[in-house]
Amino acid sequence: MEGKGKAIGIDLGTSYCCVAVWQSQHNMAEIIVNEQGNRTTPSMVAFTASQILIGDAARNQIATNPVNTIFDAKRLIGRRFSDPCVQDDMKFWPFTVVQGKDDKPLVQVTYKGETELYAPEKISSMLLEKMKTISEKYLQCEVKNAVITVPAYFNDAQKRATKNAGMLAGLNVMRIINEPTAAAITYGFHDAFSGERNIVVFDLGGGTFDVSVLSVQKGKIAVKAVRGDMHLGGQDFDNRMLNYCVQKFNRKYNLDMRSSARALRRLRSECERAKRSLSSEVATVIEIDYLYKGKDFSQEITRVKFEELNADLFEKCIEIMRECLTDAHLSNTEIDDIVLVGGSSRITKLQELLRQNFGQKELCNKVNPDEGIAYGAAVHAAALNNEDVSLEVTDVTPLSLGKRINGGVMSVIVPRNTPIPTSRVRNYTTVRDNQTSINICVYEGERPLVAHNNLLGEFLLNGIPPARCRVPSIKVCFKISEDGILTASAEDKGSGVSKEITITNAGGSLSKEEMDKMIADAEKFREDDEKVKKKNRARRNLECYIYNMKSRVMEAKTKHNISASDAENIISTLNSAQEWLDDNEDAEASDFENELEELQFDRLPPVTRKL
Repeated sequence: MEGKGKAIGIDLGTSYCCVAVWQSQHNMAEIIVNEQGNRTTPSMVAFTASQILIGDAARNQIATNPVNTIFDAKRLIGRRFSDPCVQDDMKFWPFTVVQGKDDKPLVQVTYKGETELYAPEKISSMLLEKMKTISEKYLQCEVKNAVITVPAYFNDAQKRATKNAGMLAGLNVMRIINEPTAAAITYGFHDAFSGERNIVVFDLGGGTFDVSVLSVQKGKIAVKAVRGDMHLGGQDFDNRMLNYCVQKFNRKYNLDMRSSARALRRLRSECERAKRSLSSEVATVIEIDYLYKGKDFSQEITRVKFEELNADLFEKCIEIMRECLTDAHLSNTEIDDIVLVGGSSRITKLQELLRQNFGQKELCNKVNPDEGIAYGAAVHAAALNNEDVSLEVTDVTPLSLGKRINGGVMSVIVPRNTPIPTSRVRNYTTVRDNQTSINICVYEGERPLVAHNNLLGEFLLNGIPPARCRVPSIKVCFKISEDGILTASAEDKGSGVSKEITITNAGGSLSKEEMDKMIADAEKFREDDEKVKKKNRARRNLECYIYNMKSRVMEAKTKHNISASDAENIISTLNSAQEWLDDNEDAEASDFENELEELQFDRLPPVTRKL
């Protein structure tokens, strides 16, 4: 295994990221706090005139820089630009998404005065690298190995793109695991129960929704069924409220505020705050001064109104959960616990609907909705890293996988909810006399026609000996790894001619050449970031020296350790240095270092070195 030392678990969320590590001495995982002391980090990346900001720093400046602050990268990763979901989301984003090569969505930003394009994988890699840095600072050692979580209903392209993001971040991605599975691991490790329990993990995050039915025993997790919607989450509830408020504002003032990215960003932030408030309050007020063209906005939102705006989305969540129970061949009465994961699972109406569906059964509150996924990922990472953890996880493939056959029909080779890893084989034949090649088109989805499913990739099997149609026997094999990533192969049994591919460029994901370029760019950006850090450090050192020396001189003057005239001369010199600092914010690190050295040893009298 590449890398040494600790392995971390990362929850790469739509709205927030969280990282954890297994601590053997305490026999538990630990959530690692970031430099602000927060246990979760906003999934935001901002580009400015001088640097890239990630996490809290990016969120803190979004109001003044909305068009260059990227969020929701998880809703783009592994998708095509022409995907209707992407087109819908673009209406609500203040930043720009453009169509790249092979229909890839790329975010467009201005960075250091230049227009730049970034793939969603690259944005996600910056977030993952931030989690890596947070971990290394806490653990005081290099961290290479990681388990990264994804929604259970992520397709092959989205899982592959997430793994690529981890590689770009300098991580050895030991495993991609499903978020509800990670939550079930947390549930299993937190509870001391005997025997097997059936649980439902209801995972509603910022941008995705998953429901999984699992059987859990101490150290053993088996997924029975998964369902989900990769375009349903807290952001959609925010969008409903945002639309409502925009319509109210536009009607009141006869204006159209949608043209202002800054106004929309401010209003969206308030809608998100209101949504959170309504989980504990029956009403709240959205109030913003000078929202657009000098006009103030004030609107009361009741819990009843919020529920009315999102009623169809809430019902959709419950319907998906019922379908998952049907897939698992379990009834409501056979479920022992309902585990809530994701910030949006706190919504009062959803909890009420869940209780109704399960005969007023109390919902499980033993897993922290914001941290449970990272916790479970860290446990799994420790087990894979041969630390003192015993864990057996059996996951399933969320979507059926198959190939196109005559008439554009989907021939399923691996049905959905098949336990993985797995290898499945089906035999096919030719449809024309003397046919010497066959095109293997690989799809995922549940529709009977491939036109309605997602094309993962295709390859051509050549060299089939000429024969009457239906005589050759072609063996097609699909292998799915523990990560849920697919390898497809085909072999003509008669001649032994075969071909195998690992699906590598599906759904607008990156090619090897693009990955290599991004890895090289990442190294370049790391060097640039180090220069910025060195510059800021040198500037702070000079600033702190001036401030501290002023304080010491004033104290020495009060105690009569130096004369008033000496103190006045020293303060004057320090003020001149402060003026230089204010006028030279863009100076290099070496300039700040030289200024500090000259100030200490040339411009200030020797008496200051004793203060």
